[in-house]
Amino acid sequence: MNSLHQYVMKLVLFLLLSIPCLSHGKTQITSIFSFGNSYADTGNLFILGTQNLTLGPVVSGYPPYGMNFFHHPTGRFSDGRLLLDFIAQAFDLPFLPPYLGHNGSFQHGMDFAVAGATGLDYSFFVKKNATFPTLLNTTLNVQLGWFLDLKPSLCSSFDSCRKFFRKSLFIVGEFGINDFSIAILGGKTLAEVKSYIPSLVKVITKAIERLICEGALTIVVPENVPYGCIPVILSLYQSTDESDYDPHTRCLRKFNELSLYQNKLLNKAVNQLKLNFPHVRLINAEYYRPITEFLKNPKHFGFIDTPLRVCCGVGGTYNFNISQGCGMPGVNACQNPSTYLNWDGAHLTEAAARYIAHGWLRGPYADPPILTAIHN
Repeated sequence: MNSLHQYVMKLVLFLLLSIPCLSHGKTQITSIFSFGNSYADTGNLFILGTQNLTLGPVVSGYPPYGMNFFHHPTGRFSDGRLLLDFIAQAFDLPFLPPYLGHNGSFQHGMDFAVAGATGLDYSFFVKKNATFPTLLNTTLNVQLGWFLDLKPSLCSSFDSCRKFFRKSLFIVGEFGINDFSIAILGGKTLAEVKSYIPSLVKVITKAIERLICEGALTIVVPENVPYGCIPVILSLYQSTDESDYDPHTRCLRKFNELSLYQNKLLNKAVNQLKLNFPHVRLINAEYYRPITEFLKNPKHFGFIDTPLRVCCGVGGTYNFNISQGCGMPGVNACQNPSTYLNWDGAHLTEAAARYIAHGWLRGPYADPPILTAIHN
């Protein structure tokens, strides 16, 4: 009888502990919190530029940025909406305000992403003697600190925070592009950059664990983009050796290998977190596969036959010149950005972002798809 009683008590305890992690019917997402770089920046870098004139003009605040949807610049590095904006619209939420410019309206979430942000801390690059003159200290840990500073304004107790964050969607990334670029421009070899990647993945993993401890229940973890497919990289490191290029995408193999290595380690880390925190909805989100699919079969997605060419730029093989970038005087955009994959040499067009967002929400570019995860 005692053993039966103990079994029943254990079963009841298990069910009680499981209740907060179960979803009954449709789960409502009422807020989104985003961490990342220019792929998710809704205006933070532009605001920093207006506050710190030594940064110089931030091009995302000038035409033709924003031309395709907002019809004016918003600080987004796009012709229109970002992937983050499509995610917000899918949940009938307003576009996320940039943290550095918010006016107290953050009950529906906040965007902490800053263009140029790294996953690795500023101190890491200092120790490696790979500092870069324009590096801003807006790393993932700094953004996480902003979130923690904001938290008391969102909820006042552990229970209220848990309730609030159960209905929140967290997006942690993409991180990696700027980590690679800062190290390479700081004189590091690709082998040295590759050796930094385990540390980068560890920082991302620790940030996710911290959010889980704060009560986050649904977390999207985007992987890195194919670094060797970015027109900036293709322009700076053009090669006369055909073997340096992938014949199917025309991207630089050795730079893409960095992304592939990071994505492998990051996916492994996230899958381990899924085992460690089975009550949390952790979602692996892809950038690499959709972008390479666009490049392999551009017509299928409505893109031009030369998908590596930039919409807003001038000159060169890729219609990109680093000294005459989008947003600068005399640099015009193409007539139809929706037929281009790349907007300005480093960032996706709204059309490309829409495709990837759909793949994150409904599949096949997320494991599990966001809508499947929150309704499950």
